[in-house]
Amino acid sequence: MAGTTHTVTNQVPPLVQYDVFGSDRALVEAVERHLTPEAREDGLAELSALGHTCGSAQVQEWGAQANENPPRLRTHDRYGRRIDEVEFHPAWHRLLGKGVSAGLTAAWRRPGGHVRRAAAFLMWTQVEAGNCCPLSMTHAAVPALRTDPELAAEWEPRLTSTVYDRALRPAGQKPGALFGMGMTEKQGGSDVRANTTAARPLAEDGTYALTGHKWFCSAPMSDAFLVLAQAPGGLTCFLVPRVLEDGTRNAFALQRLKDKLGNRSNASAEVEFDGTWARRVGEEGSGVRTIIGMVAATRLDCVLGSAGLMRQAVAQAVHHCAHREAFGGKLIDKPLMRNVLADLALESEAATALALRLAAAYDDGGEQERALLRIAVPAAKYWVTKRCAPVAVEASECLGGNGYVEESGMPRLVRESPLNSVWEGAGNVQALDVLRALRRDPGTLDAYLREVGQARGADHRLDAAIKGVLTELADLEGVEGRARRLTERLALVLQGSLLVRHAPPEVADAFCAARLSGDAGTAFGTLPHTLNLASIVERARPTP
Repeated sequence: MAGTTHTVTNQVPPLVQYDVFGSDRALVEAVERHLTPEAREDGLAELSALGHTCGSAQVQEWGAQANENPPRLRTHDRYGRRIDEVEFHPAWHRLLGKGVSAGLTAAWRRPGGHVRRAAAFLMWTQVEAGNCCPLSMTHAAVPALRTDPELAAEWEPRLTSTVYDRALRPAGQKPGALFGMGMTEKQGGSDVRANTTAARPLAEDGTYALTGHKWFCSAPMSDAFLVLAQAPGGLTCFLVPRVLEDGTRNAFALQRLKDKLGNRSNASAEVEFDGTWARRVGEEGSGVRTIIGMVAATRLDCVLGSAGLMRQAVAQAVHHCAHREAFGGKLIDKPLMRNVLADLALESEAATALALRLAAAYDDGGEQERALLRIAVPAAKYWVTKRCAPVAVEASECLGGNGYVEESGMPRLVRESPLNSVWEGAGNVQALDVLRALRRDPGTLDAYLREVGQARGADHRLDAAIKGVLTELADLEGVEGRARRLTERLALVLQGSLLVRHAPPEVADAFCAARLSGDAGTAFGTLPHTLNLASIVERARPTP
């Protein structure tokens, strides 16, 4: 018989067997808001089914297994032949198969596809963020391939398929294919124009042999990759298949896998090209212009991924505090803890609202929406991804010492939280891209002001913040040195406008007070005590 010291009390039940979609009110409302009536019923049903999948014990266990068993590089087989393969735990393949079948690479071919996929991606990130990389790259490759109609006709049906086939064989023999990307080189980093990988034209028109080294190659076991290399006509985009049409493997030597802080279930590799066969995408010298559509789409996925991580961190914190007792009552009912939870919930809801609004702009496709995306995507990528790490750390603290233990899952969220701020261009790159958009296309600012202006007059703090942005833009002297400040304000004002228009009054009120008028401290949990914090926390509470 167990001693009394082994009687377990006051421990929180795991957050499992719940609908990740249906219990996220901010996400459900955003989807309902942005889907057309024709797509709404099917979209909501599909997302609810995926939400139950994400919250299931089985799928959560797969996520933990994939994280605990990182991929392994096998450069040679037992006979000494070069094979350059990456071995993944079976849980990785199960997750990737589920993600593909859920339509996470199929947004471009169905009504409301981007909003539906955005909501699904935000949820799927909460299961295990690592497998989202190949899903994101495959989704994002479509706009780049569409610059070459012949290539798009060949590859797009494979990329938008809902069938995952892990076999290494010619893509034309597979029911579906995945894409990776390789732009970064040792000497250049974000400055891709400094790339030195060389592309030598071959006899067949549009084909080249590549020679060079890529410092980061995403998802190295994919079926094909978009890479940048220097052709005779300048920096150019190329499609590099993993296996050639005759079944032989392309020259694609994996040098090593990166030992990363987080995102450990996913393989990020250094790869060597030595006479590697490639097909040109777009014209010679237009590499950046060709691949920019892929970059923009992956940047939006960084926003979605961070929003998903924040939502899971907040859900775990609120769930814990709703069950844990301390100092004579539930933690969730303690005024100071309630303040912390409400502050975290504000950040999560604002990120979700902004991410889904940008996805809706992709679905719309009109000129004004495209102009909005040119400024809003880098601004959102800058701000939302930067807020992810402090949210994850504070949410972990809500669990106390339990949140510092691997079994809680919170350390995995903390390690993952900085990633999206680094990938696809770190903070300075995003801020400079905002300036570039403002300088090159005045229509971007017009589209932004029309969007935030829809809430003008509804909250005096938002009105003042919009005026402040215009003041910032009126003085362009030394603007590069304050690009981060400007980008932050653009993102916050856009979030404020969305919440004022669409969120419950208590959420919009708290956001405008804390984020726009500065009526809060610099740490979470410093909201004005006069706000309706209990309602904000209850709205964020997951319901198993």
